Amino acid sequence: MGRRRNGLPINGWINLDKPAGMTSAACVNAVRRATGAAKLGHAGTLDPSATGILPIALGEATKTMPYVIDSSKRYTFTVNWGTRTETDDADGDVVETSDARPDRAAIEAALPAFVGAIAQVPPAYSAIKIDGERAYAKARAGEDLNLEARTVDIMGFDLIETIDASRARFAVRSGKGAYMRALARDLAAALGTAGHLSDLRRVAVGPFAESASISLEMLEELGHSAARSPILLPIETALDGIPALALSDREAERLRNGQAVPVLRPQDRERIATVGDDSIVLALDAAKPVALARVDGIQIRPVRVLNL
Repeated sequence: MGRRRNGLPINGWINLDKPAGMTSAACVNAVRRATGAAKLGHAGTLDPSATGILPIALGEATKTMPYVIDSSKRYTFTVNWGTRTETDDADGDVVETSDARPDRAAIEAALPAFVGAIAQVPPAYSAIKIDGERAYAKARAGEDLNLEARTVDIMGFDLIETIDASRARFAVRSGKGAYMRALARDLAAALGTAGHLSDLRRVAVGPFAESASISLEMLEELGHSAARSPILLPIETALDGIPALALSDREAERLRNGQAVPVLRPQDRERIATVGDDSIVLALDAAKPVALARVDGIQIRPVRVLNL
């Protein structure tokens, strides 16, 4: 996430369709140049070779980024049977080969074992930190890495098509922190062969969908006018599913000043009782977001004040 001195105070989200060949950080810089925004960040890194949804937060929307990063994601990708690479994708050198080619029935039979809470070892060439250094930096330096398995949530893993004997196309819905390259690698191993991922595309991140995305080329054409166009989505787009609580002007001012606000209206008390103590709500003043607040008994306390 970066802030540019003297930039424009633009607040909201841009649902960017990342092109292949660019890092996520380079995309953020391109959006900064196009819009002139003072502060930006992206919600979830995509590999340079991958394409698809990269939500970009501008201004006060950066305060809501964790809710997008933690949301579910949808991907499509191809698994190439017969070769495993050092990076688990098409960019790395081949480190293992196999003549085995699984058929459709074998693939479909193997998929259920990869759905649910599964243990996954991240790729060696990943952004995982080891002793303060990125794993990919250590891997490039020739270090022999022994990464620990992590539990990730795979909500769906479906075979779209078998392209030919050596390639199959898949769709995945996953939670935070799951690596599609590792999923491709491990599926191939379970099928008694080697494999690597290619053509990775992220088609959704939480409420940000492919159908409503904008290309970088179109964004650059809009330039500074993007901040006044419908492509700049409201901050609350990222908060889909978080209960909203309407406040009076006086209550909103207290919350903006960092003070707790007692919830007095019976209907509002019923609502916060439903979401439960310690839950997060979006406080609104005349439909304008004021803050993310935490429920504390019969009052709410500001967690992130939105300076809009």
